[in-house]
Amino acid sequence: MFKNLALSAAMGFTLLATSTQAAAVEPMPFGKTVKMRFCIFDIAGTKGDAYNYAKDLVLEAKKWNLDVDLKVYTDERIAAEDFKAGQCEGVAISTMRAKQFNFFIGSVDSPGALPTFKHVRELVNTLANPKLNNLTINGPYQVAAVIPLGAAYVFVNDRRIDSVEKAAGKKVAVLDFDKAQAKIIQKLGAQPVSSDITNFAGKFNNGQVDIIGAPALAYRPLELYRGLGDKGAIFRFPLLQVTASIIINRDKFKDIPDFDARVIKMREFATTKIDMIEKMVQKSEADIPAKYWLDLTPADKEKYTLLMREARISMMKEGFYDPKMLSILKKIRCKFDPANSECSLKDE
Repeated sequence: MFKNLALSAAMGFTLLATSTQAAAVEPMPFGKTVKMRFCIFDIAGTKGDAYNYAKDLVLEAKKWNLDVDLKVYTDERIAAEDFKAGQCEGVAISTMRAKQFNFFIGSVDSPGALPTFKHVRELVNTLANPKLNNLTINGPYQVAAVIPLGAAYVFVNDRRIDSVEKAAGKKVAVLDFDKAQAKIIQKLGAQPVSSDITNFAGKFNNGQVDIIGAPALAYRPLELYRGLGDKGAIFRFPLLQVTASIIINRDKFKDIPDFDARVIKMREFATTKIDMIEKMVQKSEADIPAKYWLDLTPADKEKYTLLMREARISMMKEGFYDPKMLSILKKIRCKFDPANSECSLKDE
């Protein structure tokens, strides 16, 4: 997952050099050389696929008068902190961690808000609307693009943990920087175990936690089959859609008169890559052995969909999610399922 996060984000950020002419195919160079430092999170460091692919993009960007200095991080937290400290002008991080820079966009990864990939596709198209540009800006920070990475599923080390009731008392890995996760797990009666992106998989594989949430893209790179063992399972019911965000520091680009147009153009470009990303996600899900997948009954799906909706609304009222974003996500759900009972309600 994390290699693909950085890979997608690195590719997208260099496209800030793209021509603002809608019909243009080749990038239009900047009038003068623009220097930028870009922080890339690759769990494999300088040996990772994302970093090495990004190096090729850096060479390509020189013909656009874009001089990029790459800084690779094996710890996403440090990448975000260095970006905040001004050590780089752009960073590729998970949208959950990006919430500290933009509360609106950071609320995309709320539980159950985007049930399928087609909903994510609609969101990416929606965010490309210039009318929403101001909502992507918070002080000096702007979300330049959102990159989908597939659904997060529940992984359990014992397939007998097949209901919320049976998860009571079980240890669940939660990301330490996303306080909403711990609150939700506590409300379900399970034990949240503070973790981060670098160690949550290890805790699952070593038996320190019983349950994690992860996308299929993480299965092989993080060796999650070790934690699943012979008794584990993955429930084919998306908790949320995992995304990455490219964040930029606008203050560093004040001298570029058409910068806003370039950012909007970049989002438009991102919509053209959704098919490629969807195929990558589908392949990663198909590569997981069939023996691990378990389907919920229709009754359980309805039950957990309602449970996640109640959790979103509760956490929104407590200030964990942005009401504007949740409203947009609801409109997307109702576009595809207008008969759903939630579409007549006004509480989200």
